[in-house]
Amino acid sequence: MMNDSELQPLVAADFMALAELLDGLSQARWDTPSLCKGWRVREVVAHLTMPARYSEDAFMTELRDCEFDFTRLSNRIASRDAQLPTAELVGSLRDEALHQWTPPGGGYHGALSHVVIHGLDITVPLSEPRCSPDATIRVVLDDLAEGGGHANFGTDITGRTLEASDIDWSYGSGPLLRGSAADLVLHMSGRNVSPGRLQQ
Repeated sequence: MMNDSELQPLVAADFMALAELLDGLSQARWDTPSLCKGWRVREVVAHLTMPARYSEDAFMTELRDCEFDFTRLSNRIASRDAQLPTAELVGSLRDEALHQWTPPGGGYHGALSHVVIHGLDITVPLSEPRCSPDATIRVVLDDLAEGGGHANFGTDITGRTLEASDIDWSYGSGPLLRGSAADLVLHMSGRNVSPGRLQQ
C-alpha cells in the first residue's frame, strides 16, 4: 500500500489537472448537470474546494449551524459557493491548502478517492477524458474494491469479477463485469453508468 508521501503528490496532481481542464471553460459548461444529483459542475467544484476556503473553526461553525448534518452542510455550501466567480473556484483547486487536506479518518487514500470520484462526476457529463492518470485511478480502484470502499456507497460487488478494459486491473471472482477504469470507479461509488458501458 502506498504511503502518504507517495499519495499526496497524486492528490495535488489531480486537483491541478482538474483546474487546467476547467480554466477557461464557458459559463454554459459550468452549468452542465454533474453526476451528483442536483449539482451542476460548479456545485461539485464548490464542494471539492471547500477545504481551501474554510478553516477548521469556520467549518465547525457551519456544521453546528446545520445540526451536525454533513449532507445538509455540503448542500448549503455547494449551493452558496457555486455563485463565486469561476476563476476563484479554479484558483481554489490550485490552492496548496486543498492539496494537503485529508478527510477525517480517511487520510490521503480518502483524499485521493474524493478528488478522483468527483473529478469523474465532472468530466463524464462534459464528455472530457478523465484527469487521473492510470497509476492514480488504479489506486482508487484498489481502495474501492480490495479496500472495501465500495461499501460506503452501498454497492455490492460480492461474487463478481471486475475487469478494466483500458488498464491492467482486475478484482474478485465470479461473473465478469467489464468496463473502463473510470466506469468501474463510478459503479463502485454508486453512480449511474450509462447503459452499454459495462459489459456483463
